[in-house]
Amino acid sequence: MRLVIAKCSVDYVGRLSAHLPTAVRLVMVKADGSVSIHADDRAYKPLNWMSPPCKLQEAPGVWKVVNKAGEELRITLEEIFQDTSYELGVDPGLVKDGVEAHLQELLAAHPETFGEGWTLVRREFMTAIGPVDLLCKDATGKSVAIEVKRRGEIDGVEQLTRYLELMNRDPLLAPVQGVFAAQEIKPQARVLATDRGIRCVVVDYDKLRGMERDELTLF
Repeated sequence: MRLVIAKCSVDYVGRLSAHLPTAVRLVMVKADGSVSIHADDRAYKPLNWMSPPCKLQEAPGVWKVVNKAGEELRITLEEIFQDTSYELGVDPGLVKDGVEAHLQELLAAHPETFGEGWTLVRREFMTAIGPVDLLCKDATGKSVAIEVKRRGEIDGVEQLTRYLELMNRDPLLAPVQGVFAAQEIKPQARVLATDRGIRCVVVDYDKLRGMERDELTLF
């Protein structure tokens, strides 16, 4: 990972145009080829970015980041304060807690939870950026990537989105649909998932374990 702290302005030219006036910012270049520009606020969200695959072209005072669609992120560097690189190695990914890991195991054993005729292809299907929790086939034989969380939040949707982008480049898998499964899904996460064509499924952990509820119900 390369981290550059610089006084810069940024222009994005593509489907939409955007301009960031001159200011001191952090420019992050990751090993996957992505480039993002950060300010000292907004938590984890960058001001602007270019997702891989893209190409970084460096010239004195100007960086051009171009993706396969020809869209361009142009960074005009007025002054560089720090330019450092670090080798982070392969990330092991998030370690699931006991309930989340067991939920994944139960859903792998019962893929029909997602629909009649669904079958499991593999648990922990590995991609270049980490493992997808479940790879399944639906009743029509199409590939489906499933991300399993105890509590479904925006980060989980973003994670599944990155997996789907990579998997849909594989002609042996594409087209790959996405399912975001959790015991509870936050409204913001549901909106983002729906916008990206990802199906949300709320799962009942106790029901999957074969446990009946003790309380009386009307229906």
